[in-house]
Amino acid sequence: MERWLKQYFGFSDFRPGQKEIIQALLANKNLLSVMPTGAGKSICYQLPAMLSDYKTIIVSPLVSLMDDQVASLKSNKLPAEKIHSNCTFEENGAAWRSFSQGEAKILYVSPERLMTDRMVASLNGLGIGMFVIDEAHCISKWGAGFRPDYNELSRLQYLFPSAVIAAFTATADEATRNDIVQNLTSGNASIFVRGFDRPNLSLTVLQKTNWKRRLLEFLHSKRRESGIIYCLSRKNTETLAAYLSENGFNALPYHAGQDATIRRNSQGRFMTEEGLIMVATIAFGMGIDKPDIRFVVHANLPSSMEAFYQEIGRAGRDGASADTIIFYGLDDLFKRRRMITQGEGDEQYKLREHKRLDTLVAYCEAATCRRKVLLTYFDDVYVECGNCDNCLNPPTLIDGTELAQMALSVISTTGEYFGTVHIVNLVRGTLTEKVLQRRHNELSNFGVGKERPKEFWQALIRQLLAAGHISVDIQRYGALRISDTGQKILSGDTVFNYKIINSKSLLPSGKSQKSLPKIIGVNEELLAKLKVKRLDLAREKRVPAFVIFSDRSLTEMAAKRPQSESQFLDINGVGPQKLKEYGKTFLSLIMSE
Repeated sequence: MERWLKQYFGFSDFRPGQKEIIQALLANKNLLSVMPTGAGKSICYQLPAMLSDYKTIIVSPLVSLMDDQVASLKSNKLPAEKIHSNCTFEENGAAWRSFSQGEAKILYVSPERLMTDRMVASLNGLGIGMFVIDEAHCISKWGAGFRPDYNELSRLQYLFPSAVIAAFTATADEATRNDIVQNLTSGNASIFVRGFDRPNLSLTVLQKTNWKRRLLEFLHSKRRESGIIYCLSRKNTETLAAYLSENGFNALPYHAGQDATIRRNSQGRFMTEEGLIMVATIAFGMGIDKPDIRFVVHANLPSSMEAFYQEIGRAGRDGASADTIIFYGLDDLFKRRRMITQGEGDEQYKLREHKRLDTLVAYCEAATCRRKVLLTYFDDVYVECGNCDNCLNPPTLIDGTELAQMALSVISTTGEYFGTVHIVNLVRGTLTEKVLQRRHNELSNFGVGKERPKEFWQALIRQLLAAGHISVDIQRYGALRISDTGQKILSGDTVFNYKIINSKSLLPSGKSQKSLPKIIGVNEELLAKLKVKRLDLAREKRVPAFVIFSDRSLTEMAAKRPQSESQFLDINGVGPQKLKEYGKTFLSLIMSE
């Protein structure tokens, strides 16, 4: 395993969690792996696919991801093919012949194409030993990105009973994890959770006041760096991209309403050029395998905590520091609410999406460490942060223990069975039909907080939620549950402080201490020349720049300045194949300095 890792991928050591997953797959065990973006999940299925005797199908909903991963595998002389709608009929035919005749061991396909009767029949008898389901949260009814086409993948366990089912995702809470395993393997799978923490990402939420001016202020500190700015609508992407261009930035709009050729060209530029800002809707980003994205900004509120985590996960995949910002305003919250209410899906689905949005709002309003809120949502262990705005610039807090006890007591006396709306009505003494039907107006604590407005209690509950003192049970349609720390507040054993909103929150400094160790002695002039050479080769081969070498590899080259092939092989990300193809070119450039 280690020899192949170095020879074909250029890495001397596995990242944490990779080896255990690979060993499980080589032992023919079904599994679900939850790994944060940038943890190296692709190697977890690509390496066993190459080491095994069987053929592997990799299911991806993302054309861009298929293109990038196949290009990267082929650059390392690993036989892999792809079949998707952006390929010509001749290209798809050649890919199928290569796979079916045994030249390629890996085939990337979409779920829609895989589950057709014709494809299933064609795969029978080819010795398919493993199906890899990427972005597996899409199969779960609890997952934020549920796609009906993924439902069909549950048939694979019956159509190919001897094949291994391996599911991978970066985003899945406990309910989603259990649902994925049940759907894909009828519960017959091991679950590997690597953890959700991305300590190199700074986390900042800013009130949406003078936000364009503040955005420009932030971007001026990011000259020559690549990033993504997410907008809620197509019109917003066009307007904001034009605004940034007028202010001297290299910015492009990207949305689903554009011609496919325009989108493809814009994506190609983003993957290859430095210092380009993509202003996009959520149509852009998932599966973009670009390791050196230095910032992700949300100009509008994301749709859920899962969507937010997926979208910020595109930053800092190389392990170096990167910044994330949400500009948070009530107008965006109302728009999101309206989109859910007027959107497709039954009432249960809409209720679930409202509760997911509630959790994201709680993150935005948190008075405590934002990383704690994020990790708690995914049932992960909280670690010391020091890399979010609340840790770096703590908000003003006021003792709200008595107020918190009012809300918690109502949640408790009603059996932890109701959501925020009903609890606020009870705290304020509002006589609704539901209150009267349940005779909750007869409770001793009915109206205990009637002096304060509804908006205050909603914010207080969101802050209790953000601090982990209560939780939202999505499977029970958004019921509020009191945690152990919440019980301590209720019993008077601990205090609760609530936050006064600080509209002058600081912009991220871009100097995170939570990143890869800085490489010492980098020759910046040489590094710039290496990047130019990489860009020339990427354009010539029509592949993303990172397929040639990652930024980390070039930085090491500029610091260590290898003078021989053996020294060049010691660079992170350089294996025998990269040495053979690019060694002479880059060594010549290095030694000429």
